[in-house]
Amino acid sequence: LSLSYHRKHTKTFLMSSVQSTFDTSVVDNVKKAFIFDIDGTLADSWKLGFDATRVVLKNNNIKDITVKTYHQCTKFATPDRLARHAGLMPGDETYKELGDKLADEFDSLYVGLVDQETANFYEGIKELLDDIPPDIAVGALTNACVAYAHAVLKTNGVADRFQSIRGADDVPKPKPAPDGLFTVCNDIGVLPENCIYVGDSPSDGAAAKAAGMRAIGVLWGSHPEESLKAVPFDTFCASVEELKSHLEGIANRVS
Repeated sequence: LSLSYHRKHTKTFLMSSVQSTFDTSVVDNVKKAFIFDIDGTLADSWKLGFDATRVVLKNNNIKDITVKTYHQCTKFATPDRLARHAGLMPGDETYKELGDKLADEFDSLYVGLVDQETANFYEGIKELLDDIPPDIAVGALTNACVAYAHAVLKTNGVADRFQSIRGADDVPKPKPAPDGLFTVCNDIGVLPENCIYVGDSPSDGAAAKAAGMRAIGVLWGSHPEESLKAVPFDTFCASVEELKSHLEGIANRVS
C-alpha cells in the first residue's frame, strides 16, 4: 500500500451517485453494517500520533505543539492537521503544499511504529468486534492513511473481520465529508441508512449525518464531551461495555 496521499483523485460521491453504482443483483437492501473510526475509538493510539507529529515538526524546524493542541486538531485529516500545526490556515498560499509534504513524512514514520504497545485496542474492543454477528458487515474509516488502518487492525488480530478498510488517502474527501462512508458502503454493498458509524470526533458525527447514517459518539477518545454534543450524534457511550451493549441491542433487533 502506498503511504502517499492520492491527491489527484477528485471524484465526488453524492449518495445518489454512490447508490447508482451498486450491483442491484447482489445488494441486500436489508443488510446492516457497523462502521468504526480507529484512533480514539478502537485503538488507544493518541501517544503514537502525538510523538510522530512532534518528530515531523522538529525535522522541519517547526515549533513544537502541546498535547492539547494535538487533540484539538485530530478532527482534521493528516495534511490539514499538520499544516495547522505549522501555523497555517486554509487559504494560506503554502497550506496545501506544506500539509501534503508533512503528511507524507508523517505517514512514512507513523505506520512503521504500529505495534501492540503503540496502537493497542482499548480493553474490551476486540471482544466487542468478535461478538458482532456474522450477518452484520463491519467496516472501518479513518482520517489517517489506509496503510495505518490496515496495520492497526492487523496488529490487533481483527483485520479479517472487516469487509472494508478505508483511509483519508483512498477516498475522494476525508471526514467530515460523507464521501468515505459512501465508499465503505459501496465496498460492502450496504445502503447508508442501514449503517451505524461509531467515532470519537466531531468530524465523525458530521460525516455520518451527511451520509444519512445513525452515529454513536464514544467519550473515551481525543475530544471532550461538550465538543461531541455540539454535533448531531444520535447517542453517546461512556464505556466500551456500554457501546457493546448498545450494538448488541441493534444486532438483536435486525437478526
